[in-house]
Amino acid sequence: MADHGPVCLLDVEPDAPAPAVPAHAADGRPYAGAAVAVRVHGELVGVVELPLDGEADGAGLAARAADALRERIEAHLRADGPPAPDGAPPRCRREHARFLARAPAASVVVATRDGERTLGATLDALLALDYPRFEVLVVDNGSRGDGARSLVAERAEAAHPVRYVREPRHGLALAHNRGLAEADGAIVAFTDDDAVPDRAWLAQLAKAFEVAPDVACVTGLVLPAELESDAQIWVDAMWGFTKGFDRRVFDRRRPPGALLYPYTAGVFGSGANMAFRTAALRELGGFDPALGAGSPARGGDDLAAFFDVIAAGHRLVYEPTAVVRHRHRADYDSLRRQAYSYGVGLSAYLAKTLVDHPGRVLDVSARAPWALAYVLSPRSPKNARRPTALPAELARLERRGMVVGPFAYLRSRWWRRALYEPGGVR
Repeated sequence: MADHGPVCLLDVEPDAPAPAVPAHAADGRPYAGAAVAVRVHGELVGVVELPLDGEADGAGLAARAADALRERIEAHLRADGPPAPDGAPPRCRREHARFLARAPAASVVVATRDGERTLGATLDALLALDYPRFEVLVVDNGSRGDGARSLVAERAEAAHPVRYVREPRHGLALAHNRGLAEADGAIVAFTDDDAVPDRAWLAQLAKAFEVAPDVACVTGLVLPAELESDAQIWVDAMWGFTKGFDRRVFDRRRPPGALLYPYTAGVFGSGANMAFRTAALRELGGFDPALGAGSPARGGDDLAAFFDVIAAGHRLVYEPTAVVRHRHRADYDSLRRQAYSYGVGLSAYLAKTLVDHPGRVLDVSARAPWALAYVLSPRSPKNARRPTALPAELARLERRGMVVGPFAYLRSRWWRRALYEPGGVR
């Protein structure tokens, strides 16, 4: 991704009208590059990053992006087979329609805390999904005003139920667990109050539960909603929300060369785009309330849930055609806090895996040299992708958070027990 100026985001499809290319970002700076999402029959096949070099020709950018993804486009068309007669939809769309006719009921959980500035757009995108049977649960995690409740009330007549639930105990994991407890669907999906899902997002998640036996969790692709500021470009490059454009099926078997698997739970997906079989997630105990935003551990609740799915012997599928666009933080001070929080959450999650099963200590200790290399080596997969303009301070903050994380997790466990569990310290 370009790290020398804002990047415009374009969606293109072969044989569709070329997109208009804006010349300037919101702050007046000229766009330095374009991230072109290429779709075939509405399904994402890849994103191509192109320098603009003064080019503002949508047709030219679309052609260059399509050429770069020619193999993926042709693979999709081959799988569809010959064009359907009499202008009928292509095979992929017919199969999609057949799935929707039998799709299981689903619940979508959106946790929010003072997020009304972006929540409305998230709800509108959810209500525009092409999925036949679903409900939306807005879990208000202690907002200081009634904005979230009002946004839900405004959509009372929507085609799909939108329910408002209040969870006063602060913490993202607690909010997600409340949504899980309230969910009526056989599948429960989670996204953020600053994310905008694709129209087919929920359907693509649901279909992926059928690609292998015993799939308990499906994650999807998180793309940026905008790349206007340096901070947004850096966060997208630094933490790799995009996990690639190939479907992957994970289980207990360690992939070749993945020496830290399955502890590197970030490869499984992101909490802004995840779904579970409701019964399986309940059986696993939901999300650890000592992890996640709003707790001393600051994060890691999604990573721990992914790890628990694999450790329990289930499968997890990463499905890149299930897309949400996420609004990254736009200012540098927020990015500094985010870097530190990610570090805390990562090692807090790892501490949880050991607290839950102390027998893993020997396994983790044996992998420690590779873990240090993964964190510190500039050639590691984690560090090699970082843009050259990325401030070194952000990496230092993340590593400082990693040192703090295990202690933060232990403090969080005690804090949650003291506050909320029967017989806890009052």
